[in-house]
Amino acid sequence: MTSDALLKNVNPERLVPARVIAHRAAQHLTKAARANLEAKPDDSHSNLGWDSTQNAFLTHPLDGWFVGLSLSPLRIFLSEGNEVREDLHLNGVSDTEVGIWLDARLTSRGLSAGSVIDLPYDLPAEVAGIDSYHEVEHEQALGALAGWFDVSANTLEKIVSDNTDIKPGPSPVRCWPHHFDIATYVSLEVGDPETARGIGVGLSPGDEGYNEPYFYINPWPYLDKDNLPDVVKPGHWHIDGYVGLIATASELIDAEDIQSAITRFVQQSFATAKAAQGM
Repeated sequence: MTSDALLKNVNPERLVPARVIAHRAAQHLTKAARANLEAKPDDSHSNLGWDSTQNAFLTHPLDGWFVGLSLSPLRIFLSEGNEVREDLHLNGVSDTEVGIWLDARLTSRGLSAGSVIDLPYDLPAEVAGIDSYHEVEHEQALGALAGWFDVSANTLEKIVSDNTDIKPGPSPVRCWPHHFDIATYVSLEVGDPETARGIGVGLSPGDEGYNEPYFYINPWPYLDKDNLPDVVKPGHWHIDGYVGLIATASELIDAEDIQSAITRFVQQSFATAKAAQGM
């Protein structure tokens, strides 16, 4: 369980450099997955799980192997089950060298190299611009960032387990390497995804909208921004570009028990969004 001290130790707005290098490193995992797994229409073959025991992201299994990314310490590894077989600490290593190292480990196990994969999306400029990794400069921030992912994974798994009676229901909790957010999508009804009601629940480690980690609960289709229910404190309604309930790390970090504050915000916001959709 992530301690409050770990999260409180770093101002959330100082996590940006750590988030950028972690986002870049995560692309090696999704490339390995894309090179070795059958493509799925929703691209879910390329997403990542969070493993609290290893404090790391993991691919789906690749013929019994997993490619992982630990944030603290920052390292890429190959594991077989829960056993790490080989790893590469990234401090002082170039992004090209990471690709070469991982390709060699994958191909030696009869898997396909990932570095040849072209990603079907553009990364933010600051992420795409990373050409080497410098963990020492951001060691404390990487630990805190891992902590935010860990508490979010715990909270989101609770949303999934509490809503299994809904059909079609919640998707697995996964991290999507494009935006680097970890989320579940709770489908509230069967139908065309463009119109069927649902609620996205997740954590973004930060983006162009918020320069720090934030939790979001986004009902779909979007609610009428001029007729919104009361906000769930300590969060706020976001209405620019999309409509959703948001709580930033800065809004949550002063809570006596951060995990409890996050759980309360997410669960109450989910209930608010669901009621607003007539469910």
